[in-house]
Amino acid sequence: MLVKTYGAAVQGIDASVITIEVNIANGINYFLVGLPDSAVKESQQRIKAALQNNDLRFPGKEITINMAPADIRKEGSLFDLPITVGILSASGQISFERLEDYILVGELSLDGELKPINGALSVALMAKKEGYKGIILPEENGLEAGLVKGIDVLPANNLKTVIDHLNDKKEIEPIQWQLESILNRKGKKYMNDFNDVKGQLNVKRAFEIAAAGGHNIILIGPPGSGKSMLAKRLPSILPPMTNDELLESTKIHSVAGKVKKDQFILAERPFRKPHHTISDVALVGGGGYPQPGEISLAHNGILFLDELPEYKRTVLEVMRQPMEDRVVTISRAKFTVDYPACFMLVAAMNPCPCGFFNHPEKECSCNSHTVQRYLSKVSGPLMDRIDLHIEVTPVNFDDLHERVDQESSSKIRKRVINARKKQLARFINSNIHANAQMDSREIRNHCDIDKEATQLLKMAMENLGLSARAHDRILKVSRTIADLDDSDSILSQHISEAIKYRSLDKLIGG
Repeated sequence: MLVKTYGAAVQGIDASVITIEVNIANGINYFLVGLPDSAVKESQQRIKAALQNNDLRFPGKEITINMAPADIRKEGSLFDLPITVGILSASGQISFERLEDYILVGELSLDGELKPINGALSVALMAKKEGYKGIILPEENGLEAGLVKGIDVLPANNLKTVIDHLNDKKEIEPIQWQLESILNRKGKKYMNDFNDVKGQLNVKRAFEIAAAGGHNIILIGPPGSGKSMLAKRLPSILPPMTNDELLESTKIHSVAGKVKKDQFILAERPFRKPHHTISDVALVGGGGYPQPGEISLAHNGILFLDELPEYKRTVLEVMRQPMEDRVVTISRAKFTVDYPACFMLVAAMNPCPCGFFNHPEKECSCNSHTVQRYLSKVSGPLMDRIDLHIEVTPVNFDDLHERVDQESSSKIRKRVINARKKQLARFINSNIHANAQMDSREIRNHCDIDKEATQLLKMAMENLGLSARAHDRILKVSRTIADLDDSDSILSQHISEAIKYRSLDKLIGG
């Protein structure tokens, strides 16, 4: 007897339908075809033990299982459940009448329990798109998949529960979460707040601009000047994620296996801080079985690289293309996957190996050649892609002991949100969400400047030796500064402030 069940394969962050055809005939063999990997091939032993431990029969006949389409590689243990249901249905132990309504995914343990899988949200979104009535999956993945409206998400903790549902003995209650209730929650109280930061008004201003326009930023200063402290407070002033951003970020973390049982959705923007020993594959993604890297896990959030020159040069250089295109393409001989990588880069570094170059009080022990060699570890093309270059100086004693309350993150965040609203209205008919994402055409349309501002920009280009890319980034930053000032036009003072944030180009780019 031939029976079809439906599973899912996850490629990149998206899923596709896999039709599992199970045929039982006379004989004693077990054939599994359709480009399965080792984990899928090993399902026979798990399935056989699970059936025996639940008083079910593993057919003593020839079982042929085809997983179509055959040109897609089937990876992981999420095919255990659809294969098992197919075998039971083909052998007459359960009804096959409702199989075409559901996508089935889940790993089987030897006692028949369903263990969680990666990519449940991607599978649920695919099932809805393809018009299936519902998805049956492990209980631990239920809350995550339940974010998808318009489809029955049926969580089950064991094989028997699935069988009873398909046999109409006991229906599984669908789970449904309201995504709006998560988005409309009261504002989160961040542990790290900008009101803890004494002084550093110019750096706070730069962070406000970076958050308002989604700009990359680098902090350069001596040890103890507060670079890491400031970077950790940036999430507290970013605007909340939209519906689409929330689902897309959660999909990436789900595929990577980063979604926890008690935290089934990324309610806040990601903040990733990889160690400087990270490899280029771990940063951008890839591997034998491609997985998203740190820059994709930081999608719609922040990637913080502390002690930037300590990262391997090859690691830093592979970021250049994703920073421009906002996507990472992993190519293999037989397939290609794309991972989103729209992130804010926040980098921090010392000005020299000892850390005290240009320090107002402490003497630097490095010679000029050593300083230049240290700074040159960060290439000019990479610095070109960072919009704001900020020198962080040590906080003096008076500022450190000042009793005046500092501006809180919530107040800064309100200004950032207002600036982002202007940008969303500006780019309403495009896939751009912030000024930093503008291409050349958008810059021409939205960054028109008067004669005085043009002359000012020309002088900066000549004196600092800026590239065409740096020219465009100055215009993007000035557009954000104008948005914060609630100005429709970019004025000369906006250009002047944006130029101030490129003053390190010569120092590092050389």
